[in-house]
Amino acid sequence: MKRKRFLAATAALVGTAASPALAAGVSLPFASGERTLAAYPQKRQLIVLTSRPVQLETPAAIFDAGEFTPNDAFFVRWHLPEVPTHIDPAAFRLKVRGAVTSPLTLGLDDLRTKFEAVEVNAVLECAGNSRGFSAPRVPGGQWANGAMGNARWRGARLRDILARSYPRADAAQVRFQGAERPALPTTPEFLKSLDVAVVNDPNVIVAYEMNGADLPVLNGFPVRLVVPGYFGTYWVKALNDIEVLTEPDQNYWMKTAYRVPATPNNSVAPTDTGFATVPITNLTVRSFITNLTDGGSIGAGRTTIRGIAFDGGTGIRSVGISTDGGTTWRDADLGEDLGKFSFRRWTATFDARSGGRYVLASRATSNGGEQQVNRWNPSGYARNAVENVTVTVKS
Repeated sequence: MKRKRFLAATAALVGTAASPALAAGVSLPFASGERTLAAYPQKRQLIVLTSRPVQLETPAAIFDAGEFTPNDAFFVRWHLPEVPTHIDPAAFRLKVRGAVTSPLTLGLDDLRTKFEAVEVNAVLECAGNSRGFSAPRVPGGQWANGAMGNARWRGARLRDILARSYPRADAAQVRFQGAERPALPTTPEFLKSLDVAVVNDPNVIVAYEMNGADLPVLNGFPVRLVVPGYFGTYWVKALNDIEVLTEPDQNYWMKTAYRVPATPNNSVAPTDTGFATVPITNLTVRSFITNLTDGGSIGAGRTTIRGIAFDGGTGIRSVGISTDGGTTWRDADLGEDLGKFSFRRWTATFDARSGGRYVLASRATSNGGEQQVNRWNPSGYARNAVENVTVTVKS
């Protein structure tokens, strides 16, 4: 993006971050689900969860348009209120430091020209996606099912960048920080860390393109970390600092936040207390019906059901479809396999009888054998319950 055009866009962001162009609202299908729609810079009208920090949800209908989520419709989730709005691409620098022999300072052109460019199709999903459906309800951002998206990411492998800094033999984790900052000095800086084994995965990249274009400002321009198969908390936006650590990171965002019960399926009963926790990591297997709306109506006759499925990095083996609320199941037809980290399209048909009522459901199974379950934890993380869509048939 040219500097003048980028700064014009970020100036617009400053002017609209607190009071964007608002449109008619929407009502998400759970208690206190009333939301406004707003068009932020480089974004079409999205569902506003909060304006500071900026949190924008993708409307569900977007996911029926194709496997890849358009950049201007991609959800937004910042953790701290002070988001970057004046990043000059020519002045941008990414530092690599810590337990390394040769610290690095890289510009955007260095990332584009001095490292092999690779692409990966991968789902980015917020750990709290679908939290609003938790029963009993839990605190936190009350997302519906739109805190996710799928994109083709292009950038440099993280392991190639680290290799040029020569990490020491005692390196244990790598910590990442971006340009977002807290409003108060008592608020912890947003820092996330990954084990050395994870950062050495060739699919983990420092991305400078998203679906063939520069990253939108609100999705992390000029570069962000892409960790396919992991929840979005690790996908640090506006990345500018990489630090190699010799011990496990004890900062707030690793030791206290984004943790799940150390139990099967990371699930507990609402009355459970005193359980151990671990940092959240891989996505869960999920599927969604995308072309039909809960509470909607359809015409009689042969009816098509479309949807998407994904998991934490083994790929989708099958998707089962039920038209009777889960009593019976049959396999849907899977669409093109765009990679083990990507959305996988699926389709099925059924005969809708005039005047009938159908409770539709989809249930995905990953190549790793994971299937959707009804889990609950007090943070509302990693939900992957089977979702029902009830439709009536016009007489």
